[in-house]
Amino acid sequence: MSHRSWSDRLRAAASTRGRLCVGIDPHPALLDAWELPRSADGLEVFAELCVEAFVGEVAIVKPQVAFFEAYGSAGYAVLERTVSVLRDAGTLVIADAKRGDIGTTMDAYAQAWLEPESPLSSDAVTVSPYLGFDSLGETVDRAVHHQRGLFVLARTSNPEGTALQQAATSTGSVAQSIVDAAATRNRIHADTVGLVVGATRDHGLDLSNYTGPILAPGLGAQGATVADLADIFRDSRELLLPNSSRGVLAAGPSVTALRDVATRLRDEIEAGLA
Repeated sequence: MSHRSWSDRLRAAASTRGRLCVGIDPHPALLDAWELPRSADGLEVFAELCVEAFVGEVAIVKPQVAFFEAYGSAGYAVLERTVSVLRDAGTLVIADAKRGDIGTTMDAYAQAWLEPESPLSSDAVTVSPYLGFDSLGETVDRAVHHQRGLFVLARTSNPEGTALQQAATSTGSVAQSIVDAAATRNRIHADTVGLVVGATRDHGLDLSNYTGPILAPGLGAQGATVADLADIFRDSRELLLPNSSRGVLAAGPSVTALRDVATRLRDEIEAGLA
């Protein structure tokens, strides 16, 4: 494992293999479409095909933890192997776990996803700040210590999140308070706290004081286009990480087709955000 910081690893990977983040989301409907069983065995084949298609071509892969967790310990075993193989091959892994809790419980989640000795050890993990940003304090500290990253939910792509995330506070919206807290923490440890900001609508956020990475789901199947990215994130392009999952995975199970769709989208993003 490299001893370089998360920031250095992320920036180097994005500069050489682009900013696209591809999901590994073995949704039951995709297992059916790929003619794989809805079982841990089907999960394993699905993940192996994705790894073969994406390693060396895209910088970042984001397994959706829930689709592995649905198969219990056998599913987690597949996820452990998938994360390990990807990282050993030099692909950055964001575990899409969206964990959020307080105290020792949250710290145990951080241990699971960020500790080097954990079988689930990833380069970064998605977390929820909606028990208060400070509930993530020890998780941020653990990420810093192990040179890993976090992606904190700020303005998500689902319409149900709007009422909470855009609710007014004394200093702006709830989502804006998350952005501002992340920016403050990153002044101490650059890029450790990334944001999740959906690409499917105008986010309504002031990102002028935030310079860290932004994971932007919604490209492809959820309707966002590369042109949308260039408009919505016009001032936040350097470490913008557009995420496409179903839009790429629909090309499977052919490894060649998966790779071709991913590389075309990668190149389109780089041209569109240049």
